[in-house]
Amino acid sequence: MPRVEAARQPVAETDKLERRLDSEKAQRIVAAMRASVARRGAAGSTFDHVAQEAGVSRGLLHYYFGTKERLLVEVVRHDADIRIHVLEDRLRSAGSVDAILEALVTQLREYVAEDPGSHAVIHELLSAARRNDEIREELAELYRRVRGQIAEILVEKEREGIVRLRGPAEAVASIFLALGDGLEVQLTSDPAWDDSHTVASGVAVARFLLGAED
Repeated sequence: MPRVEAARQPVAETDKLERRLDSEKAQRIVAAMRASVARRGAAGSTFDHVAQEAGVSRGLLHYYFGTKERLLVEVVRHDADIRIHVLEDRLRSAGSVDAILEALVTQLREYVAEDPGSHAVIHELLSAARRNDEIREELAELYRRVRGQIAEILVEKEREGIVRLRGPAEAVASIFLALGDGLEVQLTSDPAWDDSHTVASGVAVARFLLGAED
């Protein structure tokens, strides 16, 4: 019995943490941190700034998140969860390769058009991950999860006869993510750039990976 209780405890603690982070105050803090990083960068976004803009006490930030790094990770996780749910819905309802490609391009366009704070936090975390093992592992886990979710849908589409993957599903999913991340950096850095030919080339790559004949 003691071993059973010990195994259950971490799950209970995780559930409790997830409930706390779903609270209205926690979500205000996440939104305030996203906005602050867009204006000041991660280094300038102190708990004092974020607490004031979220309308909560500084102690509440420590209670919910512990450290600024953890708060930054939660901002990225929150935004990624919203994006992946939308993409999953689009991909699951796609009945052809063209519909899958349209879902991917639409997701990219919406990602680029997001609040600049969302992009700023991701870029700050990628930089911080070079110096912080905890952040690096959190980002790695996030990418593993997203790759896995997209790969699962691709496997379903292959079973349905809609696609014929030219590689393992997770490898194909990782290429899609790499295309999206790389184009996001270029498009947000140079909004006036005519990306039509580049996006068309990316679609051709995705079409090939999905096994389309043309």
